[in-house]
Amino acid sequence: MIRLLDLITFFLLWGNALVIFMMIREFLVLRKNLFVQIAAFLLSPYLFNVVVFSNDLVGVLWPLLGFFLYTIVFYRGKWMEKLTTVLVFYPAVIAVNYIIEDSGSRLFFWITNASDHAREWTRHILFISTMIHTCFVLARGLFWLSAYLLLRKYLKQITENLTLRMWMIVDALLIAPMVSIFTIIYFMPEEMVIVYPICGAAVFSSFGGIYLAAYISNALKTEYGARELQMKLDYVQEKVSEEERVRSIYHDMKNHLLVLKAQDGHSQEVGESIEKLREEIEAYEAYYHTGNDFLDIIIRDKLRKARELQIDFQAKIRFEAGSFIEPLDISTIFGNALDNAIEASEKLPESMRLITAKASRIHDMLMVAVENNMQSDLPSDEKTCKDDKFLHGFGLSNIRKAAEKYEGQCMVKARDGKYVLKIMIPVPESAPAQGI
Repeated sequence: MIRLLDLITFFLLWGNALVIFMMIREFLVLRKNLFVQIAAFLLSPYLFNVVVFSNDLVGVLWPLLGFFLYTIVFYRGKWMEKLTTVLVFYPAVIAVNYIIEDSGSRLFFWITNASDHAREWTRHILFISTMIHTCFVLARGLFWLSAYLLLRKYLKQITENLTLRMWMIVDALLIAPMVSIFTIIYFMPEEMVIVYPICGAAVFSSFGGIYLAAYISNALKTEYGARELQMKLDYVQEKVSEEERVRSIYHDMKNHLLVLKAQDGHSQEVGESIEKLREEIEAYEAYYHTGNDFLDIIIRDKLRKARELQIDFQAKIRFEAGSFIEPLDISTIFGNALDNAIEASEKLPESMRLITAKASRIHDMLMVAVENNMQSDLPSDEKTCKDDKFLHGFGLSNIRKAAEKYEGQCMVKARDGKYVLKIMIPVPESAPAQGI
């Protein structure tokens, strides 16, 4: 029975190391070499399952050095990111391991009243010791598994684009649990009850550092996203004014050309030139009407860009019912959707460059669909394929947020070389009932 418990404990220790290994891998990027990745995992149990006792200088110091070397050898990234990893996980690992080992030991001696000399223990006492150790290792594994499930989304939100100053802010706050866990375990007497709450506070502070880094990262992303959207809004508003001015000028020019054409005495070449200019002006004045002046400018702007890139752009949009949507959100939805479609189409042969944009009210829902051909190796989720992922990874995410702002939904489907973005937004009762 003792051997079975030892075997269970062995697997539990490896499982515990695996969970912490996965948490650190969410925080840092493993080096690409497969053998290095395997070595990183195989060495993790010796580092993450370290046994710590009170007044044990070596037991406290060598894991600290081991954490530094572990992150340097096996992980990529900036030195500040690796330092933050050590400051987050070292105090937490040491504190949890200490609490588990010490509380398990206290419980064992309280139950058995055994002596400190293991040679004097009976087989029954050995069985109790092994069983308690297995149970407490299981408890430690469950703690780390719960921590991983709780903190995983925050670990994913932390970006490598945090500035040095931001990393320093996080690290400055994490120094406190680092110093406290070292001091309390090494310098405090073994029987002091205050060791446990300080260890617990160190774990809480370390995990708080993860949340803080994620919060700063999200705030930075939000700031960049808001700045980008505001720039788009300013651009579109400027285009609205410019379009009105240019259309007024072109309208007068068209009338002047009609007068010139009606006059006698000009050559055939001049007449043909006048007719050609008039047709071009009429093409320009063929202003696309969606039922929303703001959206008219966006569609016209994207249509011009698509024509320049030899992209067949077809739009069937009736957006009168979308008057309840704020201009900035209209820009977010259509601007990002069409920019993504144009970018994907650029990578295709000219014969495959096709974008279809549709929008209309169907019963009580405003339906928007943007479809384009795509390469089979393009990403089908919101992750961008651009080099600057931090600044350009907001497109689909911002579209989704804009739709959810009006209790709508955003769906993406990529299959058989087609990329389809669909948006459904419920229409308030006060919105227009029909389009033009």
